Amino acid sequence: MHLVLCTAYFAVLFVLAMYGLHRSHLVLTVLRHGRTLRELKEGVPALSSQELGERPDLPSVTIQLPLYNEATVAGRLLDHVAAVEWPRDRLEIQVLDDSTDETRALVRQKVSDLREDGLDVVYIHRVDRKGYKAGALDNGLQVAKGDLVAIFDADFLPQRDFLRAVVPHFMADPGVGMVQARWGHLNREHSMLTRTQALMLDGHHLVENRARTAAGWLFNFSGTGGIWRKEAIAGAGGWQHDTLTEDLDLSYRAQLAGWRFVYRENIVTPAELPEDISAFRAQQFRWAKGTVQTARKLFSRVWHSQLTPMQRLEAIFHLTPHFAYPLMVFLSVLLLPALILMPATNPRMMLLIDFPLVLGTTGSLAAFYMMAESAQGRTRLGALCQLPALLALGAGLAPHLSKAVWEGLHSMAGEFIRTPKKGTLQGRYRAAADLPMTEIALCLVSAASTMAAIKTGHWFATPFAMLFTSGYGYVAFFVASEQLARKSAQSAHAEAGSGGAHAQTMGHGLAAAGESTPPPASSEASGSPEAGLAA
Repeated sequence: MHLVLCTAYFAVLFVLAMYGLHRSHLVLTVLRHGRTLRELKEGVPALSSQELGERPDLPSVTIQLPLYNEATVAGRLLDHVAAVEWPRDRLEIQVLDDSTDETRALVRQKVSDLREDGLDVVYIHRVDRKGYKAGALDNGLQVAKGDLVAIFDADFLPQRDFLRAVVPHFMADPGVGMVQARWGHLNREHSMLTRTQALMLDGHHLVENRARTAAGWLFNFSGTGGIWRKEAIAGAGGWQHDTLTEDLDLSYRAQLAGWRFVYRENIVTPAELPEDISAFRAQQFRWAKGTVQTARKLFSRVWHSQLTPMQRLEAIFHLTPHFAYPLMVFLSVLLLPALILMPATNPRMMLLIDFPLVLGTTGSLAAFYMMAESAQGRTRLGALCQLPALLALGAGLAPHLSKAVWEGLHSMAGEFIRTPKKGTLQGRYRAAADLPMTEIALCLVSAASTMAAIKTGHWFATPFAMLFTSGYGYVAFFVASEQLARKSAQSAHAEAGSGGAHAQTMGHGLAAAGESTPPPASSEASGSPEAGLAA
């Protein structure tokens, strides 16, 4: 039993350490390509406002806005898109609205107002949501007028100069298939949860994306805040909805077809972070499951492609990071018997084995996120102070995301559960979730591991056991609290009755992120898709 336990424990620890050390490799890659990154940061010079009215060679652009029950943010989004600077005769805005609630009426009115102001805005409504977001984008692409297609999710706020900054890349190089901008965070300082999410996303954008683009490795369109050449989408096989991460899937297919991607770290598009742990957990579940599905779909194609060995190796790490979550759960379960059955090492062995292992894994994460913060002018110390919360949150999410990995390995596609946005109508949408019984059980096991580590003198294991305990406990407490509050609010709405003026204004009270509620009663036909407003 000692042999089996030791073998399993150190095998899991070794694989997790490999993913941790991979972060160090990305940090070193950024440092090694510093000069290239400085050149890429500035990119192709942006067009001036004056050039927009003088140059006859400007390409036509379609801005696609995929929506599904986004009453809290849809109006804000359309206001920002309407202010984007580009010649009006070469700009089309497609509102791809799959909504089943009052968002439809709200957006139709907004589109009508923008058309009166002279904008070319098309409203497209689907009644079946086939393919979810990928299906909506593909449906809109069939009638899109633009040579280039920019995509923004409902909670993003595209800046006025976005097209002036990114379109020149396509004009300068016909091989560019996509340009991705960096995500900003509107509500970074709202809570510990949003600060931790912001740090996670900064790591992705300011270390991973920068390293991969500078080294010539494959990186992905982030699903929003970017712009495509329409020809590149078609040449890669178009939007496909057999995975839940249609953006990652198309990105790999396009780059394998020879299109070049550009990342612009100094073009920032602000967006809203989920403020509830239930919503954040649902978002991460979709990303984890979809990434595993994409790995299943494209792994063989990537491995047998003409990519260099380094490109293929990096692609493996890029497509498989979520496999660390089931390993993390397994490790937290193994920790208790390992602490009881395995004797604590003496100080010399700790320095030779435990300390380098801890430094190589946790230290690499610290370097990774410190670089992400320093790249945007924030303090490295801030990232270091936030690191324990990030590690604990990652551990707390591990059980739920392990389920996502399992589902991704055993099924393709699935329901696209959107992330609820707060926007201007606080509390309109909330994410539904089961009570976190697994997290509660693992929290108790990890608490026992913490006590065992202290009692047996496993000093290097103690902080990790505490991180597991706090992570599982944090997620369990807040998910349970949010779900009880959601059900209480739904009961209050039900008791208040469904025919009042407030219920009509707010659709159907508090809707879960994945629920489909009937649209409000109106005189419009309810069974046919709408392709724009009547002239």
